[in-house]
Amino acid sequence: MLELDCHLTNDGHVVISHDENLLRETGHDVTISSLKLQDLPLYKERLEVTFNAGHFSTGADRRFALLEDLFRTFPEIPISIEIKENNQVLIEKVSDLVRLFNREGITVWASVDSTIMKKCRSTNGFMPYSFTIKRGVLLLFLFYTGLLPFVPLGETLLQFYLPRIINRTYIPENNILKNRLIVSLLEKVTMRKRLFNHLAARGIQVHLFVCNEDEDIKSALEVGATGVMSDYPSLLSSYFCRHRNMTSNMSTHDNSKKLGDGNDGK
Repeated sequence: MLELDCHLTNDGHVVISHDENLLRETGHDVTISSLKLQDLPLYKERLEVTFNAGHFSTGADRRFALLEDLFRTFPEIPISIEIKENNQVLIEKVSDLVRLFNREGITVWASVDSTIMKKCRSTNGFMPYSFTIKRGVLLLFLFYTGLLPFVPLGETLLQFYLPRIINRTYIPENNILKNRLIVSLLEKVTMRKRLFNHLAARGIQVHLFVCNEDEDIKSALEVGATGVMSDYPSLLSSYFCRHRNMTSNMSTHDNSKKLGDGNDGK
């Protein structure tokens, strides 16, 4: 599975980019929504990998990719699309492209915001969808109160940080996450193998991110993740080839191994 974020250019093109503001990615303090596709700046020649501090990605093609080109290139690969902006036009254009390329069953709506997710589901209810932050908190409440087995869940995917990477390979901007006590508490509350096994038994994928080292991949699998997100697909492929016995109980679907954005390190 590929995981990505989308934004809309001023002339209506759906562009793949983690950020709406391009300062970090390009060095230019401009937004995607303010520019036409042809005016988007190039990626930096060396771009630091957000979840692998101190490491940089490079590439010959530094142009921003279009969502439709990705669909055309990988027609059968499941893709999770995070919508960060409360932008109905963007949501509708993403939905239209999903329908155009006949991939409603393998393209997942993702957003941390419940209001945005509601609009996504209203626009295209045939696409599977993931947990928002609000629904994730509710999930934990149901788990710890013992009510979870009795409550229906519509989501098909849970995506969450692997807490052990925070302040190590991932240096957060949020001051709260810089507090090691907070991170330790977050890990104890969320990394519950019984919860993840319960979700998997109900057909809900659990993907933990972002694992850019072997030990992090191992930790994610040991706690019950059915998928692992990495910035380095080759790292995941190598790990699974070397640990076939450990991963034999994982889902055999293509999306049991969750890739980052399809480019090593970018």
